Amino acid sequence: MRINRTKGDTQMRAFIAVIAFFLAASPALARKDCEELKAEIEAKIRANGVKVFTLTIVPNEEAAGGEIVGSCDGGTKKIVYKRG
Repeated sequence: MRINRTKGDTQMRAFIAVIAFFLAASPALARKDCEELKAEIEAKIRANGVKVFTLTIVPNEEAAGGEIVGSCDGGTKKIVYKRG
């Protein structure tokens, strides 16, 4: 049995391969500095009118006890939000 591949099939396979590469590489490419991300999140929270809150940078295994609002350092740390 012979499979007839067209130019469009080859292009689609190449496109899918490129997308798969970027999805697999995105955690490594998205190594955002924790302090930078924390400052961005803090600005957004203040812009929404919240005055009293804390943001804490913790290792993944210590992320309990609040709402996780960000991930940084290649996914090794979380930013935890607590209101009040």
